[in-house]
Amino acid sequence: MSESHAVVSTTSGSRYINRLCKHWQHKLSVAHDEHQGRVTFDGGVCHMRAEAGALHLQLTAEDVATRERLEEVVAVHLERMANRETLDIVWQPAVT
Repeated sequence: MSESHAVVSTTSGSRYINRLCKHWQHKLSVAHDEHQGRVTFDGGVCHMRAEAGALHLQLTAEDVATRERLEEVVAVHLERMANRETLDIVWQPAVT
C-alpha cells in the first residue's frame, strides 16, 4: 500500500467535498456528509475531511504509480470545483 496526504487551505472544504462526491457518485462508490467524504477509485481510496480553514485529503492506493495517478485525478477535479479560488494542493507521501 502507498499513502499520501495534503492539507489545502480553504474555508470552502465542506462545499468542495459535497461537489466532488456528487460529481463522482454516478460511477464510483462514494459516501459523504457535511464534513467528510470517501471516494473509492479503482486501486485506491480518498478520504476528505473539512475543518475551519482547511480541507484534509488522505489517499491510500495499492502501489506508488496508482497513488500518483490518483493524486493528480483528485487535484485536477478539486481545482475545477474551486474555479474561483486558487488552491495549493501539495501531496506528501506517508513516511514508512
